[in-house]
Amino acid sequence: MSHASAPSFCAIDFGTSNSAIAVPAEGGGMRLVALEGEHTTMPTAVFYFVEGRHDADGPPRAFGRAAVAAYVEGADGRLMRSMKSILGSGLIEQTTDVGGGRGVKYSDILAGYLKRLRNTALASGAPGPLNKLVLGRPVFFVDGEPARDAAAQASLEAAAHKVGFDEVHFQFEPIAAAFDFEHQIDREQIVLVADIGGGTSDFSVVRVGPERMNRLDRRDDILANHGVHIAGTDFDRHIELASILREFGYRSFGPERAGSPPREVPSGVYFDLATWHLINTVYSPQRVAELRQMRSFYGNLKHHQRLMTVVEDHLGHELAGRAEGAKIAVSGGGDTVIDLGLVESGLEVALSETVAVQALEADIGRIVQAGREAVAQAGLRPDQINALYFTGGSTGLRFLAEKIAADYPQAQHVRGDRFASVATGLGLHAARLFSQ
Repeated sequence: MSHASAPSFCAIDFGTSNSAIAVPAEGGGMRLVALEGEHTTMPTAVFYFVEGRHDADGPPRAFGRAAVAAYVEGADGRLMRSMKSILGSGLIEQTTDVGGGRGVKYSDILAGYLKRLRNTALASGAPGPLNKLVLGRPVFFVDGEPARDAAAQASLEAAAHKVGFDEVHFQFEPIAAAFDFEHQIDREQIVLVADIGGGTSDFSVVRVGPERMNRLDRRDDILANHGVHIAGTDFDRHIELASILREFGYRSFGPERAGSPPREVPSGVYFDLATWHLINTVYSPQRVAELRQMRSFYGNLKHHQRLMTVVEDHLGHELAGRAEGAKIAVSGGGDTVIDLGLVESGLEVALSETVAVQALEADIGRIVQAGREAVAQAGLRPDQINALYFTGGSTGLRFLAEKIAADYPQAQHVRGDRFASVATGLGLHAARLFSQ
């Protein structure tokens, strides 16, 4: 099919942590666009550099993994993440300082990211001009406030129009996630969609079936939705605290002093080192000087020495990355060894699935409860759930998926693409919508 006759539309999963775009494929169907190398998802992140000139698109910026890398490497500028969270808030039309004496509207930051996705898709050979769009949206941008929820969708639609999308439609993310499963069944079913990503764990009870498949308005098929702001980044933090940071003094004690028992070392620096967006605050000269003065607080001076190596050599993000890698390594069961030789030759720490489960027990409990509440809100019993559909990167944790599934022993367990099922489903919807 030539580009002149090819349909020109796309679908975007604009996520809190990662985003993706689907376009018509040669020969029919839809494909996900490779956004960075072979990656079909890109972190929803923009880094504004202090130095550099404006171009036609605005201040000098990096997107996705390049934006995160600029921040981690200490480039002078400002990182913007979780941009989806400002939708429905008063911030959307406010201007924020991005360094270098520059101010940018939050709405323009969001629009610039959407434009990057569209331009990358066009550069990949997608049939232009890609002026028709299906955007994913959560069941609620803002819980319990219909006016703000409507404003959130309107702001996202306005951003899309601003960067060249003439026709914009929305589809609910949990419905999109379930589309793949819907193609595989021959009767109507009730599905609990568990979408557990980097920032939130969301559960939706949806009705799917072959007779509903071609309906463009699926709002009535969402029977309930509930979620909690606990997910992958929280897991990484707890695992880093439970394993890696013990070797740097977390939960350790100071020396014995006459007449008083040893005191626990102050824990603030460890919580900051384990919280991605706070790591750079530990590197400020004032903070480093304060930590250097705390040497006498440590009963094991090796712990203090290792901590100072981390803050002076700016190794915090590397430790956080190794915690995430260890989480993934034990996600299917078994043990792993975390190499910390970048801090001290020969230093390593073991992590078992058992320790990981213990570290995440409270979070897992809250996530499982969120699923139960979604089913209860739908007015259903657990045995009325026909299928569990798992999507989102954190559903790769075996022990988490098993805990959720235990409440629904009669349900079929279905695993979608953990990172791209929503984008794929939105693409299917776009193909149906724009072919009519």
